Amino acid sequence: MQREREELLTKWRERVRKLPSARHLDTPTLNDHMPAFLDELAAVLRARSDESIHEAVCEGTPAIHGAQRADNGFDVVEVVAEYNILRECVYELAEAGGKPLVRRSAHIVNRLIDGAIGSAVKTYATQKALEVQRRREEYLAFVAHDLRTPLSAISLAAGVLELKFGTNEAGTQVGRMVKTLRRNVLHLGSLVDKVLDENTNLRTEVGLKLERRELDLWPLVEALVHDLHPVAGTDSTKLFNEVPEDLVVYADADLLRRVFQNLIANAIKYTPVGDVTISARAVEGGFECSVRDTGEGIPANRLDKVFEPFETDPNKQGGVGLGLAIVKTFIEAHEGTVGVESTVGAGSTFWFTLPARRN
Repeated sequence: MQREREELLTKWRERVRKLPSARHLDTPTLNDHMPAFLDELAAVLRARSDESIHEAVCEGTPAIHGAQRADNGFDVVEVVAEYNILRECVYELAEAGGKPLVRRSAHIVNRLIDGAIGSAVKTYATQKALEVQRRREEYLAFVAHDLRTPLSAISLAAGVLELKFGTNEAGTQVGRMVKTLRRNVLHLGSLVDKVLDENTNLRTEVGLKLERRELDLWPLVEALVHDLHPVAGTDSTKLFNEVPEDLVVYADADLLRRVFQNLIANAIKYTPVGDVTISARAVEGGFECSVRDTGEGIPANRLDKVFEPFETDPNKQGGVGLGLAIVKTFIEAHEGTVGVESTVGAGSTFWFTLPARRN
């Protein structure tokens, strides 16, 4: 077995490459731990003891292999199949060499390979379970982040009402209700922040199920402009909706609303005094949308990092660096692209594309 190991591995690779998830793997990745595993198998066959089998299964490399195959995109059936293919190749090699595996030798080979399958599958299942948990946490963090902007708008609006009715004798009851509203909004905001703090291991690879439909873009943007007006303030920052009133796009309405919400809120944050303009137009193959501000702008050395998760501005407090990462994730789920152009002191333009509906 050791003398003809390379020939054995070549035959094994030829058969394993018929598995869908193995076709794209290069030889080192496909081999993974199999050369070492064959050495372990040969050593156990020499020792011919149950104790050696136990040590090879418990202390060998199959467990690491299971985690690796999860990363390679294998499903559990393929993980089992590649070991069974190896079993076939080992039996064929023994027969071709005139020493077929029977009785004790067959028992050792089967015990070791079956144990390897069990160990690899266990690790594979654990890896997949962790992946599901991570995606749930990631999605929760995305949703929690998106709640912050409307909560801020509600809190600011409640603050304005509190100032108006708090000292009005006739409106004492209304004033108390407004104070209760604002207090609970602040409490909800603190809960949202807690969720974000507990998900600091986020990675933006969430699986998204899109529900696309044709929708009028102008009213969607206009509703956001109205909702975010308290965040912008009444005079210092102006919001302009320059989306054509007859423009119809094909997208998931909820995700698209969250994309614009994050981009507009981000523009307001960096434009304490100035204009924020939302526009869109039809282009070849789809649509291009943009949010342009006349604010602070972004330094050139940060432009290629702004869409990365947890990338925050060191000069700004309170952000967690998810807003633009969410934008990128949602747009790429639509098979679109995102980008930014900016000049320090002159403002920024964040843009994204959406493909047209395919007939």
